[in-house]
Amino acid sequence: MKRSDRWHERARQLALDSYAIYLACRDPRTPWHAKALAACVAAYAFSPIDLIPDFIPVVGYLDDLVLVPLGIALVIRMIPRPVLEECRQVAAARLDAGRPHSWIAAAIIVLIWLAALGWLLTWIVRCSRR
Repeated sequence: MKRSDRWHERARQLALDSYAIYLACRDPRTPWHAKALAACVAAYAFSPIDLIPDFIPVVGYLDDLVLVPLGIALVIRMIPRPVLEECRQVAAARLDAGRPHSWIAAAIIVLIWLAALGWLLTWIVRCSRR
C-alpha cells in the first residue's frame, strides 16, 4: 500500500469516527460526560474556525493533525462499544450516500463563534477604557 493510500484511509477513518461520535452524542445509551466531550470534539472537527489558524505555517495544521484525532480517540474510549459500533455503521452508510450536512448545526456553530467574538470585542473595549 502506498503512503498516499494510507493517508487517504486515515483521513476517511477520521471523518467516519467524527461523524460516528456526533451520532453517539445523540444516542441515549451514551453517558452524559461522553456526550459533552463528543459534542465539543465534533463541533470543533466540523467547525470552519480553528484554534490555530491554518494560514500560520506548519503550526496552523497542528490542531487538525493532533487535537482532533486525540479528542476523537478520547471520546471513543468513553462511548460504550455496542453504541460506537452501531454509530460507525450508520455513519459509514450515510457517508457512502453523500456528505452529511446540517444547517442547524452550522447555524449553532456560527452563533457560538459570533457570541465569542462579541464577548472578545466587549472585553477589548472595557480594557481600553482603563
